[in-house]
Amino acid sequence: MASDFIPYNRPYVTGKEQAYIEEALRNHHLSGDGPFTRRCHQWIEQRTGCAKALLTHSCTSALDLAAILLDLKSGDEVIMPSFTFVSTANAFVLRGAVPVFVDIREDTLNLDERQIEAAITSRTRAIAPVHYAGVSCEMDKIVAIARRHNLRIVEDAAQGILASYRDTPLGAIGDIGSFSFHETKNIMSGEGGCLLVNDPELAQRAEIIREKGTDRGRFFRGEVDKYTWQDLGSSLLPSDLTAAFLWAQLEDAERITRERLAIWNRYHDMLAPLEQRGLLRRPIIPGHCRHNGHLYFILLPPGIDRSMVLGKLKDQGVHSVFHYVPLHSSPAGMRFGRAHGDLSLTTSLSERVIRLPMWIGLHEKQQMRVVEALGAILGR
Repeated sequence: MASDFIPYNRPYVTGKEQAYIEEALRNHHLSGDGPFTRRCHQWIEQRTGCAKALLTHSCTSALDLAAILLDLKSGDEVIMPSFTFVSTANAFVLRGAVPVFVDIREDTLNLDERQIEAAITSRTRAIAPVHYAGVSCEMDKIVAIARRHNLRIVEDAAQGILASYRDTPLGAIGDIGSFSFHETKNIMSGEGGCLLVNDPELAQRAEIIREKGTDRGRFFRGEVDKYTWQDLGSSLLPSDLTAAFLWAQLEDAERITRERLAIWNRYHDMLAPLEQRGLLRRPIIPGHCRHNGHLYFILLPPGIDRSMVLGKLKDQGVHSVFHYVPLHSSPAGMRFGRAHGDLSLTTSLSERVIRLPMWIGLHEKQQMRVVEALGAILGR
């Protein structure tokens, strides 16, 4: 790879990860729920205010756990955007539930809260808002809808750590939330995730499900004299080696977020002239949402060949990507779920998104190269 090639992502390491992994080795506790896992749980609980944080192998695993926790049955329905990663839907499909795909907003690309109520049926059990790019959905309205219809809320805040909605941390607004610590995320451990339980009545059962359906956690805390099979469950604990790596990241989470926001803001300023010329649209952040600089995307004007743009960027040493292929248009989407409405914005916007290189260490000259390349390509 050429030295001047600008990758889409470069995982950031604080420098303390190896020392903490070595400390975990000296602790002689390498399996789940060791000292580093407890530190991570405490940090997340204190920063979000959730009743219980539980590290998992991935955000996918956290959503799987949430679906079990909600006691979803075959034919139950969960409302969600089609513009999301497949894990949002898979977790519920695995329990026999039906994803009901609702269109997104044009400004934030988040679930359009104005269309949720019309999608509710007698089978609806939950709403799964996805906070795209670390920018919150309109949670006041979603919470109000859920309360009117006695529905649960499962927040997919995979991209949302240290972002907030009206000063409430993402992941801590609904009944249940989830984070991702995949290497593409702001705070990462290679692979990893976390379930945030905000309803205290669900906390003990969540712990049991995560620990293979046993009350092993209570046993190790001395609350029972033996542990036994209590409920449905699976092995969803990451090792304490993974938690040790994550702890190094969490300790520096505020600084990491500040640095990503600085890079995000530079892109935003640099791209303003291209937006003024009508060559692209920049992200829109509502004033009551505090984002975390997770990703920077642009929207191409309708009719522009995105593959051509991505190819020409690559030719100039810039690796940019797109996502998502809408779930309702995928082979499995209509086999397992159904669409509410025509999802025209989801289809249109998903075909116009380009995600720009975004990682700590990306310097101003590199960002200018990205912006100049975009301007030259789109200006033709």
